[in-house]
Amino acid sequence: MRKVLSILAVLWLTACQSQENKVLPSIVPLSAKDKQVVRVMPNNVIGEVEPIYFPPMKSPFLSRIDTGAASSSLDARDIKKFERDGNRWVSFTIVNRETGESHTFEKPINRKLRIKRVGDDEHRITVEMDVKMGGEKFVADFSVNTRDDFDYQTLIGRNILSGRAIVDVSVSNTLK
Repeated sequence: MRKVLSILAVLWLTACQSQENKVLPSIVPLSAKDKQVVRVMPNNVIGEVEPIYFPPMKSPFLSRIDTGAASSSLDARDIKKFERDGNRWVSFTIVNRETGESHTFEKPINRKLRIKRVGDDEHRITVEMDVKMGGEKFVADFSVNTRDDFDYQTLIGRNILSGRAIVDVSVSNTLK
């Protein structure tokens, strides 16, 4: 049995060394000697920052991908709650910092979300937004609030990522 295992190990090592193009996972940084290495990115691997669209807006929002966040968040201006047909609604404006494009949305309030913060919890309202991420279009829950203190206008959390994507923080802008 030991001889069989030894032979299999030798054959496996020989086969590994004879490959002309090495394929390394994308998380392995390329060294100077690996110029010929082919990087393979599976379709469902996304980076730490990705473009996200909110139709009918035409310009993308660079979004922070955060596996530590349970929910997603969207930078909104002029947030006004109101009542329509006995239901709670909200109007808000999204302005793309990069392009200046803006659009005002009116959405039913989906729920109130408690955000845990150090020393103080925060309550935010959430709405369902149409989203285009890569080639996929879907509806997702976003909290709407001002994100002036953040580099990115949107944060994509696990409510969108679960079952949809694997995050590789060594890359960015893998989606088109």
